[in-house]
Amino acid sequence: MSDVAELLDRIWRTDAAGMLGALSRRLGDFDRAEEGLSDALAEALRRWPDEGVPDSPTGWLVTTGWRRALDRLRRDAVGREKMARLAAEAPPEPGVDDRLAMVFACCHPDLPEPARVALTLYAAGGLSTAEIAAAFLVPLPTMAQRLSRAKRQLRKRGIRFEVPQPHEYVDRLPTVLAVIYLVFNEGYLPSGRSAQRRELAREGVELARQLAGLLPREPEAAGLAALLELHQARVDARFDSRGRIVLLGRQDRRLWDRAAIGRAALRLRAAVRQGRPGPYQVQAGIAALHALAVSYEATDWAGVRGLYDRLYALDPSPVVLLNRAVATRFAVGPAPALDEVDALGARLAGYHLWHAARADLLAALDRTAEALTAAERALELATNPAERELMSRRVGELGRRL
Repeated sequence: MSDVAELLDRIWRTDAAGMLGALSRRLGDFDRAEEGLSDALAEALRRWPDEGVPDSPTGWLVTTGWRRALDRLRRDAVGREKMARLAAEAPPEPGVDDRLAMVFACCHPDLPEPARVALTLYAAGGLSTAEIAAAFLVPLPTMAQRLSRAKRQLRKRGIRFEVPQPHEYVDRLPTVLAVIYLVFNEGYLPSGRSAQRRELAREGVELARQLAGLLPREPEAAGLAALLELHQARVDARFDSRGRIVLLGRQDRRLWDRAAIGRAALRLRAAVRQGRPGPYQVQAGIAALHALAVSYEATDWAGVRGLYDRLYALDPSPVVLLNRAVATRFAVGPAPALDEVDALGARLAGYHLWHAARADLLAALDRTAEALTAAERALELATNPAERELMSRRVGELGRRL
């Protein structure tokens, strides 16, 4: 039973968007699709331990969900007419368009942006309501209500589960890109209890690739795909055998997927040649400079710093300046970098990575007592278990220096 439950959990996390998209497009109703799939998951949990896992688990779930949805329509007087029409159709087979249609529907401009992101994480990324609440730092009941309101809005406004027309991309693509990036990040360094959840990160990469393939004339879609591919290429070196974070400067670069890095770099070059720069292309450029360097010390830090300047012009965020300061440390020196970090204190004092960056710079300047205080504050603010373990190690190292 536990093995089947784990399998179903993996299937949901990797294939939720396609399954929900396939059913929602045919039924025209997200809630009915979700109810049908919930029934199918429950039936699989009852039957698969004795009958065995079918050859196509996803196909079995969609077919069973389709039948359960038709059963519900049959019992619903309002839905009987629709049921009669749908019953003559074959069970839907999820495909690429179904996945992307689900993402675009969840990111419809009629929905408030927080609802778009949360709903897409739920429907396309397979995250639980509790995991999304943790990602947004809001109480579980608040997130449950937000998701319920978002689904009601989909139904109320008659939003169709279809891939939008090209003229609609301007309004909807930026949110779709942001959501896919969040899906990836939740798997690459999740906010919940697990140190990493590679299936979800791979889902983010796959969604980005599909989007880039569907929209070949949208360079930011290619930029996001390249960015995620570059991060994913380093994933085997990012955690040690004990599940602990390994920082970039200490990673074994022999574990990096050089072929994937090369493919991502080619994708990025093709996007840049379109002459329409955007923040994802610039971030991918920064990741490429790191990935293509033969060592941490040999990284083109001046180039990284310059790209952060370009990124700040496109996205004037204090977090961009914080990352730029890390490059300043190696391109110019730790003292100027610390000045840059301290200048951000009013905006980032509640951000654990601001304190972590200060700790590293203070340590580099032999101000160990101050570095320890900053590291302890970073540990207090960190929520991810892998990051907390990393900061705990850093606190111990600094404490032993005193």
